[in-house]
Amino acid sequence: MDKQLRYNDFAGFLTKQFPFKVQKLSVNAGFTCPNRDGSKGYGGCTYCNNQTFNPEYCRTEKTVTTQLEEGKLFFARKYPQMKYLAYFQAYTNTYGELEQLKRMYEEALDVENVVGLVIGTRPDCMPDSLLDYLEELNRQTFLLVEYGIESTDDHTLARINRGHTFACTEDAVRRTAGRGILTGGHVILGLPGEDSEKLIRQAETLSQLPLTTLKMHQLQLIKGTRMAHEFAQHPEDFHLYTVDEYIDLAIDYIEHLRPDLVLERFVSQSPKELLIAPDWGLKNHEFTTRLKRRMEERDAWQGKHCSKKYSIINSDNKNGN
Repeated sequence: MDKQLRYNDFAGFLTKQFPFKVQKLSVNAGFTCPNRDGSKGYGGCTYCNNQTFNPEYCRTEKTVTTQLEEGKLFFARKYPQMKYLAYFQAYTNTYGELEQLKRMYEEALDVENVVGLVIGTRPDCMPDSLLDYLEELNRQTFLLVEYGIESTDDHTLARINRGHTFACTEDAVRRTAGRGILTGGHVILGLPGEDSEKLIRQAETLSQLPLTTLKMHQLQLIKGTRMAHEFAQHPEDFHLYTVDEYIDLAIDYIEHLRPDLVLERFVSQSPKELLIAPDWGLKNHEFTTRLKRRMEERDAWQGKHCSKKYSIINSDNKNGN
């Protein structure tokens, strides 16, 4: 970990993985979700509106190749030597027939200057047959599987209509990392019923899992979601953090994470036309600058309060390529 930075950042992680600059390009491959099509439930998670993270070039009527080529054009003008990771982001990108999944992943890897895959999915959508294939793929290219964890508390998971338990998450993470595949997680800080004390325990729980990367972001209320309706009915059930409150919460959380965990993100920035609250008026990089400054003021660093027995849990989890 860079002592000047005070946390283990994703840019530094990528620098160790590649001898050139890389950029993630989002792909919307047209997948649905078992929590929407009736397999697990209907309506999806209560906070979910996938419009919040699909770039303009990600349209399901476009092929995987077309989406990636258009995404490359966006960056190529400024960074002509850039290489790319195809990021299968929208909905559940392992929820399909194995042969269909193989075709999509391999189509992405056939695009010029695409040097790896990041696959976002749910913990209840990773069968061993797919892991067999991904284990082999991991020997040939960079691969990161990113699971939506959201919370480690089963009561919260039920409340947000997640459709699985934390035991399911733990199983999927361990099975994936056990194949030598880089494994990431995503959590939402500030879900209803989760105060700072619960979130500190969450950080400690996650530190025991063989995760390589972790994304976190603030709870956001998005138009058209069930959670937005719940907020309108019972605003007292929600604590919407001010930016300064959230910065201190995020730092408390970071201090309880093991120091080798790669922290990819602290906040999410939803389209203004969809966002109800909180609206901080900050871009992600502006937030990160403020967080770094506050860490210096507090003399905080990643793992400061983390139990030593978790501090090297991920040291042997190397990429297989």
